[in-house]
Amino acid sequence: MDTPHYIAGRWLPGEGADVFSAFEPATAQAYAELRAASVDQVDQAVAAARQALPAWKTTASRERARYLRGFAEALGTRRSALVEAQMRNNGKPRHEAEVDLDDAVATFAYYAELAEGLSDRQNRPVALAAPGFSAHTRLEAIGVVGLIVPWNFPLVTSAWKIAPALAAGCTVVLKPSEVTPLIELAYAEIADAIGLPAGVLNIVGGKAEVGAALSAHPGLDKLSFTGSNAVGSRVMHSAAEHCRPLTLELGGKSAILVFDDCDVDQAIEWIVAGIAWNAGQMCSATSRLLVQDGIAEALLPRLAEALDALRIGNPLERDIDMGPLTSQAQWHKVGEYFAVAEHEGLRCLAGGRQLGGPGWFVAPTLYVDVPGDSRLWIEEIFGPVLCARRFSQEDEAIALANDSRFGLVATVASADLERAERVAAALEVGHVWINSVQAVFVETSWGGTKGSGIGRELGPWGLGAYQSVKHVTRCLG
Repeated sequence: MDTPHYIAGRWLPGEGADVFSAFEPATAQAYAELRAASVDQVDQAVAAARQALPAWKTTASRERARYLRGFAEALGTRRSALVEAQMRNNGKPRHEAEVDLDDAVATFAYYAELAEGLSDRQNRPVALAAPGFSAHTRLEAIGVVGLIVPWNFPLVTSAWKIAPALAAGCTVVLKPSEVTPLIELAYAEIADAIGLPAGVLNIVGGKAEVGAALSAHPGLDKLSFTGSNAVGSRVMHSAAEHCRPLTLELGGKSAILVFDDCDVDQAIEWIVAGIAWNAGQMCSATSRLLVQDGIAEALLPRLAEALDALRIGNPLERDIDMGPLTSQAQWHKVGEYFAVAEHEGLRCLAGGRQLGGPGWFVAPTLYVDVPGDSRLWIEEIFGPVLCARRFSQEDEAIALANDSRFGLVATVASADLERAERVAAALEVGHVWINSVQAVFVETSWGGTKGSGIGRELGPWGLGAYQSVKHVTRCLG
C-alpha cells in the first residue's frame, strides 16, 4: 500500500502526516497501513479533475455509457476478491457482501442506460405563451464534484455517487473513509483497465483533514456527502461559504410499525432484518419498533428468541448471520449505550452486552417499553440495538413514528394493504417499505427529510443531482 492515492491517472504515495490502518474487525488486527494524502495532493486531485472536465463533459453520452458499462463488467469479474474485501474490512457476512457487489454492478449498469441517450435529448423545445420567441432546454454537467463516502457501505455508496456523476459528464474527486480505505481503490484499478481518461476519477484517502480540505476546496462545483450529522453539518458550512450545491445523506432513527393483523413469523423476519443487517450499522436501520397492543405479547418474546438465535462470528471462518461492528470506536460507542440503558433502567429481553473478543462483537439487543425521552429511543446508535414501544391506534403509531428529528425511512407491516398505504402516505420519511425487508433498487430514490439530509440519490433523481439546467431563449423577430 505504498501508493494508495489515484490522481490524474497515476498511483501516488501519500504525503500527509497521518498514517492509518485497515483493520479486520473480526480479529481486531490491522492488515494494511497507509499514509494519508496531503492537502497539496487534494489540490492536485481537484486540479486534475478541473483539467479533465472540458473534454469529459463534451464526450458523447454514448461513449460515457460505454465506460460505465466497463465499470459494471469489471466489478463482476472482480467479484470474488471484492466480496472477500468487504467481509474482511467491514466484517460483513458473505451474503451481505454479495448483495453489496450486486448493488454496485446494477448501479453502473443503470446509469449507463440513462447516459446512453443524453446527447440526443438535449435542446428540447419549451412551449412559450408569448409570441415571437423560441426556447429550448439543455441539461449540462454541473462540473467538478467532491464525493465523501462512509465506512458502512463502501463500494455501494461510492457507486451511487460515481456512476451518476460520470454519466452526467462530471469529473470526480472521491474521498473514502479511513476506516475502510481499500475497497474503493478497485474503482481506480478499473479506471486504469478500461482506459478512463486521466483526471476524470481521482481518489484521495485520509482522515478528517483530507475530508475537510476537499469539502472546503474552492475548485469544486458540487459536494456530495454521506455520513454522520455532526460531520454533515461541517460539510454544509463549507458548502455555504462557496454557495455551491450540496447533497447530504445523514443519519436516521427509523421506525417499523407492526399492526396486530400481521403474521408474527413474517413480522419477526422483517424486524430482525431491519436491525441486524450490517450489524445495525445503517442509517436506515429500523431501530424503533412500534408494535400494536394486540400482537405485542405474542411477538416480543419470540422476537427476543430470534435475536438470541442469530449466528455471530468471523465471516471468513464460518457461515454467519451477523458479523462484528466495523471499528473499535463503534464497538465502544454501542457499549456506552448499553451502560446508558442500564442507568435508565430499561427492560432488556435480549442482548444488552458486548461479546468476548478478539473481535468487535456485540449481542443483538432488544429493549421493551422504552419511554420516549430515553436516549436510546431518540439517538442514532448505529448498532444492532432495537427499542420497542406499544401503541393502540393507527394515529398514535403515526405520531410516534414521526416524532423524531430524523426522517429517512420506515417499514409498515400489516395485512390490511389499504391501511398500510394510508400509513405510508402519512409518514414523514423519504422511503417506506410495506411488508418487506429493506430492498433498495437503483430505479427508486434514496434520501430523507428533516435531519436525515438534503437531496436524493439513485433513480433519475440521482442523475439530476449532477446536472444543471440551462434554458436558451431566442427572439424570432
